[in-house]
Amino acid sequence: MSNVQLDHSSHKATSKKYPLCFLANDIDVPMNIGSFFRIADALGVEKIYLTGSSIVPPNSKIKKTSRSTEKHIPYSYESNALDVVKQLKNSGYTIVSLEITSKSIDIAKFTIRESDKICLILGSENQGICKDLLEVSDMTIHIPMLGINSSMNVATACSIATYEITRKFQNEK
Repeated sequence: MSNVQLDHSSHKATSKKYPLCFLANDIDVPMNIGSFFRIADALGVEKIYLTGSSIVPPNSKIKKTSRSTEKHIPYSYESNALDVVKQLKNSGYTIVSLEITSKSIDIAKFTIRESDKICLILGSENQGICKDLLEVSDMTIHIPMLGINSSMNVATACSIATYEITRKFQNEK
């Protein structure tokens, strides 16, 4: 049998979701928001919280980048990210910031139990995650950077982190 690329009709969608949500704070590039929706759809993220100055649907650039997944992934907008974090903590979520800091741990060392519920905080393209959100986070994880640059695009980092987190959930079962 030859190696043939499958078309979209070969894809079998599932309703599988992991106890993982995104909190995207002050994301002002609509293509990054669109990417978050597409990542959430592809990897089984349950919900996206858009906060602060983040751009929200409907938006033509979000729709184009997300390939319309913003219609299928639950999301909400709240101006105050700290209020959302408080609600999530009260619901049993572990708050995990994705940022390189003096106390962050390598994502490879991040452990998950099957019973965990995780909120992954994603910060501004230019400023990263604000100090207030870092302070209320239960932990901060980072993706090791090997090149000359000390950071990567927030949607790219979100994709890597989400894959790693959902893989860890799968390994716990």
